Amino acid sequence: MHKDLQEMLISEAELREGVRRLGERISSDYAGRCLTMVGVLKGSVFFLTDLARAVSNDVRLDFMMVSSYSGDHSTGVVRIMLDLKESIEGSDVLIVEDIIDSGLTMDYLLQNLRTRRPRTLEVCALLEKPSRRRAQVPVKYSGFSIPDKFVVGYGLDYNGLYRNLPYVGVVKQEIIEGNKTCR
Repeated sequence: MHKDLQEMLISEAELREGVRRLGERISSDYAGRCLTMVGVLKGSVFFLTDLARAVSNDVRLDFMMVSSYSGDHSTGVVRIMLDLKESIEGSDVLIVEDIIDSGLTMDYLLQNLRTRRPRTLEVCALLEKPSRRRAQVPVKYSGFSIPDKFVVGYGLDYNGLYRNLPYVGVVKQEIIEGNKTCR
């Protein structure tokens, strides 16, 4: 385990199994249909890659980048930094997100994407923090429910660090208090 973490929350093997289960459910639910998976950058990239390979349907990938965080806290303002490249009108769309915390970012994304008239629009999140939810968003596919701890790894970061860890772990408080960055 990385020296900056206080505990491992979800192991690499548990992540693999969770992604496999989600892939089976999604494949079954969208059997015979092409699915547009919209990855929310940057955090979803590892999860999206593994999930897309676990889905047996035809899959089209697109990406959005939104921002509402600064360091370890939400600013409360959602901004679209990168928008979809392709139209989703008439498509079956699955938003793939690394973590749903307050739900405010996902609520904003859902409202925005509904205006683009997809055939269906669902959410798949690797992680959910139910205790932090401020906006109730419908998450059809959820990998893991976790406690209110600041987690990194498997795409999740703190100040751009730790995304490459193959597991999900909890950052030590002194790392956050010290505002560690990569230079």
